[in-house]
Amino acid sequence: MPKNSKVTQREQSHEHVTESVADLLGHEEPLDYKSSSLNVGAAAGKKVPQIEVPENDGRPAWNSKLQYILAQVGFSVGLGNVWRFPYLCQKNGGGAYLVPYFILLLIIGIPLFFLELAVGQKIRRGSIGVWNYVCPRLGGIGVSSLMVCGFVGLYYNVIIGWSIFYFFQSFQYPLPWSDCPIRKNGTLAIVEPECDKSSATTYFWYRQTLNTTSTIAESGGLNIKMTLSLLVAWIIVCLAVIKGIASSGKVMYFSSLFPYVVLFCFLVRGLMLKGSIDGIAHMFTPKLEKMLEPQVWREAATQVFFALGLGFGGVIAFSSYNKIDNNCHFDAVLVSFINFLTSILATLVVFAVLGFKANIMNEKCVVENAEKILGYLNSNVLSHDLIPPHVNLSHLTTSDYAEMYGVIKTVKEDTFPQLGLEPCVLEDELNKAVQGTGLAFIAFTEAMTHFPASPFWSVMFFFMLINLGLGSMIGTMTGITTPVLDAYKVQKELFTVCCCIVAFLCGLLFVQRSGNYFVTMFDDYSAGLPLTIVVILENLSVAWIYGTKRFMQDLEDMLGFRPCIIYFYLWKYVSPFCLIILISATVIELAISPPGYNAWVQELAQERFQSYPPWALVMCFALIIVAMLPLPVVFIARHFNLMSDGSNKLSVSYRKTMMKDISNLEEQDEARFILGSKPGEAPSSGPARRPFLTPGGNKPMDSLSPNICYGTSYQNAAITTPVAQLYP
Repeated sequence: MPKNSKVTQREQSHEHVTESVADLLGHEEPLDYKSSSLNVGAAAGKKVPQIEVPENDGRPAWNSKLQYILAQVGFSVGLGNVWRFPYLCQKNGGGAYLVPYFILLLIIGIPLFFLELAVGQKIRRGSIGVWNYVCPRLGGIGVSSLMVCGFVGLYYNVIIGWSIFYFFQSFQYPLPWSDCPIRKNGTLAIVEPECDKSSATTYFWYRQTLNTTSTIAESGGLNIKMTLSLLVAWIIVCLAVIKGIASSGKVMYFSSLFPYVVLFCFLVRGLMLKGSIDGIAHMFTPKLEKMLEPQVWREAATQVFFALGLGFGGVIAFSSYNKIDNNCHFDAVLVSFINFLTSILATLVVFAVLGFKANIMNEKCVVENAEKILGYLNSNVLSHDLIPPHVNLSHLTTSDYAEMYGVIKTVKEDTFPQLGLEPCVLEDELNKAVQGTGLAFIAFTEAMTHFPASPFWSVMFFFMLINLGLGSMIGTMTGITTPVLDAYKVQKELFTVCCCIVAFLCGLLFVQRSGNYFVTMFDDYSAGLPLTIVVILENLSVAWIYGTKRFMQDLEDMLGFRPCIIYFYLWKYVSPFCLIILISATVIELAISPPGYNAWVQELAQERFQSYPPWALVMCFALIIVAMLPLPVVFIARHFNLMSDGSNKLSVSYRKTMMKDISNLEEQDEARFILGSKPGEAPSSGPARRPFLTPGGNKPMDSLSPNICYGTSYQNAAITTPVAQLYP
């Protein structure tokens, strides 16, 4: 390479390179084609001198493969595995739900996860840089990913804040949510009416933790306890990501592994509890007829989609710090199955504990109704003849109560409703579906109050939730910081701190007394539809614009082996089709479902569905529009040349990688790189490689048009000499 070239000068000065590859190559001295082996007529055996590229190109890298795998596992395995997957199993047929979930994991989850890992590792950029390279006109994909990460991070960290509050409250015995508070009215001491109508754990959640208002329109001011918890949550996240993967990678060793320790401990403890087997049997008893319902498949696809963190940019960002020859196919399969098995483990734990809770509540129901029956017997409302001789009311079993209940209901058929007796069926307790905050902060906490050494288990549970949330938040923040740091010369630490401060200030929306309703709003509207559209555009840009055959060849060059041919069909046909169906179902659901939220009504001490007021409806749809707005804006701006294609943001590492690829071409490929496969044919748009045979036959991969949608312009600018001048 000429000593006065811009590339050489930049490498010697160690300055940050921001020029595009086209600009760099455009300033190189002209090549002497007659003496170069790039000349078709050059003597055999002559080689172009190899360009030495240092392995350390300045981009941070993972300290070990284990650290990287734990980071991907920590990002994909989150709160949804604990409080969403078990609920979907219960709702959609128990063990039968695992069948559609596993099928969709194979045909959607793993292929798209592999695709994101591969493009991040190959291009070594964050989400914005990757999609600027693949197709500049669709560069808005990366910006939309960043927007969705921002929205999700705002409310997701609030949930971590709630867990932090419960974590510190757990260092008490008895637990503060184990009993209803007593209100003194003069000389009388009465149970708090709101708590008496609901339950101790429900009251603690809605009144003492959130102190929630009855409507979203009533702000109620900031909740100081939740504001401080949110501040602590953002400080923890900031410290975890402030040094990039140098700090977040070390945090992942603990935050990714500790939840498994807790889950196994809970599983062992849960299996020792009375009634745990009832809960597990209820969960895994398949209701095969459910598999025929389209709603089950839609919810399974949505869960697969979000469980792996597709479209957020965190997967791409983490993968971009890998070595170019890392086996990302193995990583995709490994992380996907770890995620699936974690969901199964969490479901076993949840239903073991809920089975125990159901037995406790069922026994409580039997005791309360036995007291009612005893009162009716003493007041002669019921005859003693209705009680079977073997039944002992002082030690009443569930089976004896069920027999007595049936006799009374049959004999007193006309007046039975006035007695107010409940059936106390264990199956009814197990069928009470709870998910999300209802599972973690109400149902599970209530079950733990009956555990021996309940504060210990409560501390462990909420510390697990903090770590699960932290792993996902690190990935979300990396999906925000990596694309920006790749594109602009900003100080990493300063930018991270500024992001966390701004996020905390915006997060104050969620820690006012009505903040819980805004968490629900953002969860329903900010991610679902925008993220699905982002992922289908990712799929289409790689499979149909960049080209599946070309991408498969890139993978072979990068990995050293050709991935299974099934990926060709999955990326090109199956995944786009499934995603289009999912988008259509999501839009239909948004259209037919009344937009609203479950508000806690203090007077009734229960939740009641309420519709959003007009300003909140505008806010809901604004979240969707703002998240998707970069897609058309970037497309229009680049279509009319109002915005650069982003290639000037390619790093020195990727520039060197492309230069190295060109220098390592075989002689035949070098000629084709300049001339095309036939004399007189225009230069191809990228370095030619061995023909890739299509799955259906022996036809080699067609040469790509120079106008194909790439994010770098080096293919068209590298050589300007007319083809005819290259022949001797």
